[in-house]
Amino acid sequence: MVNAETKVGPKGQIVIPKLLRDEFGILPGDEVMIKETSEGMLIERVVENPIKILRLIAKSGKRAKKINFHKYEEQIEERWKRAKK
Repeated sequence: MVNAETKVGPKGQIVIPKLLRDEFGILPGDEVMIKETSEGMLIERVVENPIKILRLIAKSGKRAKKINFHKYEEQIEERWKRAKK
């Protein structure tokens, strides 16, 4: 079990020490949940909600490009020719 001390900044922010971020896979931009327990506070990494991710993708308005199958077939044929040489 790792114990680490950190200071609370003027805006109430804390820095999770690198050792703990690495251990628990917390990356910049990740969300964490702070829960009150009978023993104090618990900080947990929030697991991504797939529905939330899909909603963000849908709201972005980006559409997949249509595939030009004729061009795709030409590229495959060219690759086969190069591979046979």
